[in-house]
Amino acid sequence: MYLSFFNLSEMPFTLTPNTEFFCALEPHHEAMQVLTTALEMGEGFIKVTGEVGTGKTLLCRKLLNQIEEDYFVAYLPNSYLSPEELRWAIAVELGMVVDKSLDQQSLSQQINHYLLELQEDNERVVLLIDEAQCLSWDTLEALRLFTNLETETDKLIQVVLFGQPELDEKLANSKVRQLRQRISFSYSLRAMTASEVIYYINHRLQVAGFNQPPLFTNRLGLKIARASRGIPRLVNILCHKVLLQAYGEGLNKVTPRHIHLAIADTEDCKKHHANHYWAYSLLAISVFVIAVMWVWRQWL
Repeated sequence: MYLSFFNLSEMPFTLTPNTEFFCALEPHHEAMQVLTTALEMGEGFIKVTGEVGTGKTLLCRKLLNQIEEDYFVAYLPNSYLSPEELRWAIAVELGMVVDKSLDQQSLSQQINHYLLELQEDNERVVLLIDEAQCLSWDTLEALRLFTNLETETDKLIQVVLFGQPELDEKLANSKVRQLRQRISFSYSLRAMTASEVIYYINHRLQVAGFNQPPLFTNRLGLKIARASRGIPRLVNILCHKVLLQAYGEGLNKVTPRHIHLAIADTEDCKKHHANHYWAYSLLAISVFVIAVMWVWRQWL
């Protein structure tokens, strides 16, 4: 594609959550600090929420890579699980060899015993669940019961939930108030500021091997920031399309026209851009009408 054209070693704006491109901006750095601190303190439930595309899965994988040497980690990327499927998934992630004909009570007991064995071997167990807003009421309750497992001093398993804002709405329901009260640490990921978007774009290009004068000037970065609303996924999509446009025209620099074309070709950004256009238009019309009325009154 455009790798050799821009002297890149890999794609800089892929949507795959590659931890090599992790950019420790303020929101993600703070979130990582909250997570590592809470895990070190042995808290039962920890929660991170954020809008679609703000980098929750990348953060989850970064945490997974960072703690796997010190913790026994179970990772569930799919949360569309019934209570029964949750128990089996945890058993598989823990590396347990269990008889598939076991009933749920026997399976739970075996998991409990295995967690106790790990605790006796000084193994601390962490369960990471991505897309946690999709957990059903019954599965959330089954998850809460797992965190009841503890010795006099330690939890046998810690749970980190990553989810969209709908997770907060679900946890606000009285059905899961017992679980909600056990969430001792939480963090809400925000979108990037304009200056963070500019830094983020250049960071990803540098990681991908780009070592020439910036492809995206600050002015162009601001256009990307406004159109993407600071959402990392949308920044990646726009920048990828911009580079494709420049490459297709044989240009080794990015222009405002490339950005406008990328925005027009990206549904979420195009809709937001159009809304802003009409908002500015209405504001201009309102100012014009007020000015005309003021002039008219002066003539009366």
